[in-house]
Amino acid sequence: MNSIRQIQELNKRELESGVSPEASWHTDYRDTAYIYIGGLPFELSEGDVIAIFSQYGEPTYINLVRDKETGKSKGFAFLKYEDQRSTDLAVDNLGGAVIMGRTLKVDHTRYKKKDDEPDEGIDLEEQSRQIEEDEGEGRRKRRRTSESESEEERPMIKEERELAKLMQEHDEDDPMKAFLVQEKKEEVSMALAKLKDGKRTESKHRHHRHHHKSRPKDEGERDRDSRRSRHRKDGHRSRRSHSRD
Repeated sequence: MNSIRQIQELNKRELESGVSPEASWHTDYRDTAYIYIGGLPFELSEGDVIAIFSQYGEPTYINLVRDKETGKSKGFAFLKYEDQRSTDLAVDNLGGAVIMGRTLKVDHTRYKKKDDEPDEGIDLEEQSRQIEEDEGEGRRKRRRTSESESEEERPMIKEERELAKLMQEHDEDDPMKAFLVQEKKEEVSMALAKLKDGKRTESKHRHHRHHHKSRPKDEGERDRDSRRSRHRKDGHRSRRSHSRD
């Protein structure tokens, strides 16, 4: 891979010499649609990187390399474009760009994951297909729900409404849609789990109160009740006797 300065010098010489795209140094990498991105600010997520690089084409894969123990970004990534020509634009325009005080290094690369290691990257095309399948299944479930009058309906929570709005209204051409939808789905799952836990806790409290109120009287309590009853009866007979006298 070339350094930032080397790439800038190559582009400058080609521009001054009027080199055609077919003779450009970029043609050495026509067989790969991957680019290497170095110098990334550690705070950036996969979605942030996609947002930056999608201005030159549609990304279909990203692997933001992270520390296996901490999960924190190591500051570099591999990204694949749908159109190989997008790599030329990204390399020429974003190499040397300064983001959050760090200088990006962008270059062509022939990326291939190791066979003995799991692929930690995100296949954005597969993610988009999964979202479409989920949307189709969601529509089928909604139809079944509306047809079954006996089925109890649960009001949609805020996160579910936001997810539905994102799926229906977000621009289909936005390469970040798949990532944003997946992120929102995770929020929905966490919110539903929290809601379920809250209902379970409330149910336990109600059961505890009911059990306490309906606790059968023990033998001592029954004896006390019997004595109080006899005392009331004796007092009543005594008052009637005095009244006759």
